[in-house]
Amino acid sequence: MHIILGGTGHVGSAVADRLLAAGEPVTVVSHDPAKAEMWKARGAKVAIADVHDVDMLRFVFRSGRRAFLLNPPAAPRLDTDAEEKATVAAILAALEGSGLEKVVAESTYGAQPGERRGDLNTLWALEHGLAEQSTPYAINRGAYYFSNWAANLEEVRDEGVLRTMFDQDFELPMVAPEDLGAHAAALMTDDRTGIFFVEGPRSYTPQDVANAFAAALDRTVRVETIPRDQWTPAFKAIGFSSPAAESYVRMTAATVDDLEVPEDPVRGAVRLEDYIATLVEQAAVPA
Repeated sequence: MHIILGGTGHVGSAVADRLLAAGEPVTVVSHDPAKAEMWKARGAKVAIADVHDVDMLRFVFRSGRRAFLLNPPAAPRLDTDAEEKATVAAILAALEGSGLEKVVAESTYGAQPGERRGDLNTLWALEHGLAEQSTPYAINRGAYYFSNWAANLEEVRDEGVLRTMFDQDFELPMVAPEDLGAHAAALMTDDRTGIFFVEGPRSYTPQDVANAFAAALDRTVRVETIPRDQWTPAFKAIGFSSPAAESYVRMTAATVDDLEVPEDPVRGAVRLEDYIATLVEQAAVPA
């Protein structure tokens, strides 16, 4: 049995779908009972558990042989670093005595020790914690998610403006959640361990993203770069707490100033242009 944390998110659901398509037994862990029927209809089992509940999570882990670990993102109105460090600690504690034969964890390019750099620090803590326990593990380090651009769709569609903190020609490794899920599912079914870097067919720039939106929406789209001294107000304007805004500003700065570019990443198949076209198409379908 494969245990999937974060099975209702972009990457976790892609992992579960891949495993189910291959005929593998899957248990999706969710805190929301309303999501259970959807997964049961796809052939998965569902375990209702809060990631903060170490005993319950360990009980779920004991029902499987392998687990996919995804630290859930905290709501930006909270202190995201504090919340996500707490869930990392709970996941690691639940692994103790679980009897799992292997775990696969989702992480990020640029993961590093330190404070107040958002996912870069919290996911490094997850990686480091796995290295200190005895269960064999693999790390799926993902590039910048294509799905992050979904938040720009409404503004791009209505105003023809793609607002971003990156310069329009800043080349950034990016990846589709589906490709991350496909690679993680492969790691769940073989014996490879270590750190793997996963990105799309090539790097892309914000201008490439604007061009993809322009083609999908059949309208002109321009890139507008938010100046660095306006990053904190920009995060706060969309509901981030002061601690969360500080963390995300420092994470963004680390990406811009010290971008991790691995020499030989695992290459996914999904192109940015196709992902954006599908995003626009799905948004146009009435709910």
